[in-house]
Amino acid sequence: MRQFIDTGEDRTPSRPIRDLYYLRVVTTGLSFLLFGLVGTLLGIVVVPLLLVVPGGRSERQSRVRHMIRLAFRALVGFMNQTGAISYRFAGLASLGLRGQLVIANHPSLIDIVLLIAFIPGAACVVKRAAWRNPSMVVAVRAAGYVPNSPTDEMIERAAALLSAGECLIMFPEGTRTVPYQAAHFHRGAASVALRAASAVTPVFVRVRPPHLSKAVPWYRVPAIRPHYSLRVGPDIDPAAYRDRPAPIASRALNEYFKSIYAAWVPTT
Repeated sequence: MRQFIDTGEDRTPSRPIRDLYYLRVVTTGLSFLLFGLVGTLLGIVVVPLLLVVPGGRSERQSRVRHMIRLAFRALVGFMNQTGAISYRFAGLASLGLRGQLVIANHPSLIDIVLLIAFIPGAACVVKRAAWRNPSMVVAVRAAGYVPNSPTDEMIERAAALLSAGECLIMFPEGTRTVPYQAAHFHRGAASVALRAASAVTPVFVRVRPPHLSKAVPWYRVPAIRPHYSLRVGPDIDPAAYRDRPAPIASRALNEYFKSIYAAWVPTT
């Protein structure tokens, strides 16, 4: 079993930044504005230009994912440099492998931004609403991302990506969780893992204090600068569950997912 690796990717403040509260409100708002502008620019201008560059489907898809990753990396850097957040991502060298399913808990709106920004070449399962957004639909299609509904179709498409040797990001919870409440895990990620994943690698996300969580508006900024801690855990071998009937195996694997995250994410 692979051991925990700390790559030293750390953007931690030396002390709590209380005196810059109103500046952080402004920089958080600017981050949202920047995200919208960059997303629109990617979807309407950059991605269509990348699609006309000669190359096969996989080459075009790789270019689009790389561009999205660079844009998200720049956004994370902007949020860190302007004081909106700090972060530490331990274990990066263990991510981005062939056939790897990366799962993560989902406490914040920017979890997916952090994961895509630092995992090279990864696909992800995203909300179906992205396919109805004119500024996003071209980018998510060209990147080969997977819509999260209908469930049966999502499982088939996600499993196909893993079988083709791609790295895939999923949130078993399906949506952001409310701080300090036990999360509800859907069995979609477990079903995908059993179908095709060579390994399941958990990423444990903790945000202190809670930030950009469900049902909380972006402008409700904590008094202390939020710190995002992302830690890569040991691989889970889905083959150990494949000797059971599919419904029983997916239930058992999903329960295991819940148990390892319950030990990491506090509910009080």
